Amino acid sequence: MLESRGLRVKYLPAMVHRLDARMVKNVTRLKGKTAIVTGGGTGMGRAIALALSREGAKVAVLGRRREVLEEVAKEMVQGGAEGKAIVCDVTEKEAIRHAVQETEVAFGPVNVLVNNAGTLSVSTVESISEEEWERILQTNLTGPFLMVRAVLPSMRKAGGGSIINIGSVLGLVAFKDRAAYCASKGGLTLLTKAMALDHAHENIRVNCICPSVVETHFIQGLFSDTEEGRRARQARIGTIPLGRLGKPDDVAGLAVFLASDESSWVTGTAIPVDGGVMAY
Repeated sequence: MLESRGLRVKYLPAMVHRLDARMVKNVTRLKGKTAIVTGGGTGMGRAIALALSREGAKVAVLGRRREVLEEVAKEMVQGGAEGKAIVCDVTEKEAIRHAVQETEVAFGPVNVLVNNAGTLSVSTVESISEEEWERILQTNLTGPFLMVRAVLPSMRKAGGGSIINIGSVLGLVAFKDRAAYCASKGGLTLLTKAMALDHAHENIRVNCICPSVVETHFIQGLFSDTEEGRRARQARIGTIPLGRLGKPDDVAGLAVFLASDESSWVTGTAIPVDGGVMAY
């Protein structure tokens, strides 16, 4: 018994050292990588940006509201990482070009791009205005197109990279009163696959995360704080096999995997993160 205890004491420091080494490795999966996250000030974008940062990436958060972006960047710095807030509208080509340049100057060539900025429209083709249709397509589909085109030269300098588009399950199946949104996210799904084929030879991977309803500011417009809104919310939860709405961190975990070398043989995918909705 004493010999057994002695062996445990003798080898305990080595075991702890190996455990510490594994922990360090796990929390620095993205060490040395530079990432850009659009729509990074709130919701899923914020969660993704902070998750990438915790794994060792230097992260530029892009969006239209400086104050929320600076709060996210500050949180990264307080956590011992490098973060930068850059005001940028993803529908404006020149703003995007400047944002990518600013990121490169601060952190070096871009390894990871997360196209998260997006917007929602509850409408049919009859009820939506042409201006609103253009706004949805411009933000959800043209924005990622412009971002990717601006980032590609930087990724080539880095020797490759990972592009992660935040799509939707409504880019895989349709839903009532979501005509423009479905069109934009469906386009993003196939743009993802086309870009994956076009740039695979450059070691640039392109994947799409397709969430269902996630607890962000978007759903405030879907489920009002009324009895009717609460019933609608519960009815929607009733369609989800896992019995709850998604959380931003549910999406962020997959984004980290797709950004890391652990997914080095994964490209051209559209992955539902939906609590089981697409299993029906």
